[in-house]
Amino acid sequence: MAYDCSKCPGYCCSYDHIHVTENDARRLAKHFDMKEQDFSLRYLKVVPEGYSVLRHRKDHIYKSMCVFFDQEERRCTVYKARPHVCRSYPNGNTCGYYSFIKFEREHQDDQEFIPSA
Repeated sequence: MAYDCSKCPGYCCSYDHIHVTENDARRLAKHFDMKEQDFSLRYLKVVPEGYSVLRHRKDHIYKSMCVFFDQEERRCTVYKARPHVCRSYPNGNTCGYYSFIKFEREHQDDQEFIPSA
């Protein structure tokens, strides 16, 4: 792999629409020991396109983040139960954002640098 998620501030978790399938919702509800309906009401919303996505909350680096993202540790709190779209990201051996942030950190000579939005 040409990327290291542990060195990223969670850019992909800031995507507005993190799609959740019925199987994803079932797996996440089980993770929380909740009924699927209760899980869906609490953590999902339906977008105008007609599918379910994870709710967000405000973030100090990006505008908002997935509700399951730990904003202190910059890590997913439901990693083992995460949705399929998260499991398959970035759909290859490279991550464009990781390449970008790695370049910027080298250029700025600051391994903690995060480009502002």
